[in-house]
This record gives sequence, C-alpha cells and structure tokens, in this order.
Amino acid sequence: MPIQSLIRTIPHYPREGIQFRDITTLLKDPVGFRLAIQELAKRYHDQELHKIAAIESRGFILGAPLAYLLGAGFVPLRKQGKLPAATLGQDYVLEYGTDRMEIHQDAVQAGERVLLVDDLLATGGTAQAATQLLTQLGAQVVECAFVIDLPELGGRKRLEGLGHAVFSLCAFEGH
Repeated sequence: MPIQSLIRTIPHYPREGIQFRDITTLLKDPVGFRLAIQELAKRYHDQELHKIAAIESRGFILGAPLAYLLGAGFVPLRKQGKLPAATLGQDYVLEYGTDRMEIHQDAVQAGERVLLVDDLLATGGTAQAATQLLTQLGAQVVECAFVIDLPELGGRKRLEGLGHAVFSLCAFEGH
C-alpha cells in the first residue's frame, strides 16, 4: 500500500492556492500508520541515534513511536511558551506567517546524534529553525525525516544547502 495514497489533499486550505496535505487520513488507517512508522524505523534501525527530535504537533505523533522502536530518547520542539523549564528559542518564517520554536536547554547533550522528524517539508523554515536549535545545543543532526516532501517549495534544497541530509517517505508536486 503506497503511503501517498492515504494522504488527503484539501484544496485552498488554509488560504487560496494552497493544497493542504493532510496526514490524518494516514494516521487513522492502522495499516498505513504502522507502515509509515516501520519504514522510518527500518531506515534508521542500524544507526546510533541518541534522540529523536520532533516538531510540534504532528511530528510528535511520528517521533514518539519511532523513538520507542529505536531505543532513543524523545525531544519535543514546541511553539513559544509551551515548555516549562529553561528554553532556547528560534524565530522562523512559515509559508504563510511567522512563529517561534523552543527547546529545553537540557534536551540534548553536546555530541549526541539526533534525528529530526516532522510530517511535512514545505519551505523548510520550521525544520531549519529546529536544526539551528539542536546545533546550538551541540547535537549532531544525523538527518531530517518527513512523511511528505513538497519539492517545489524548496525545503529539501534549503536544508541540504545547510549541510543536512533529508529523507521523505513520499513527495507531492505542487503546493
């Protein structure tokens, strides 16, 4: 079963011209959800990973079971003001706005090998902010993994241009 076939496209959401790729249809399908997690776990099972860092909120759905299967710790990257202890923050530009991401200052130790996970790669602004936070804490970002890549929006090229390896389970043309 191709994962891409389980992802719903919602035209003109959240604004005119955007083709929103909705993974909730993948997540509600028990076989599809299991397949997505297994495919990611298979890719990284033989790599020494200390932590799986995931971007709020859909990244958490993927990152937590992946961390469990790989025997790694889980690190949430959250929107501003959501983490209770001392944080490090990074502003970033979204496809249709701006935001700020934070990580606990003690989330990773210098030299730890970290996999960054999220549901979708569009312009790469969110993932870039996440990699900057992880790098500032001394982590080695092994790869940035996504369920969906939207290649026309340039996120993969942006991250690769910064020296980060990128992997996705599927890609959709267009926005």
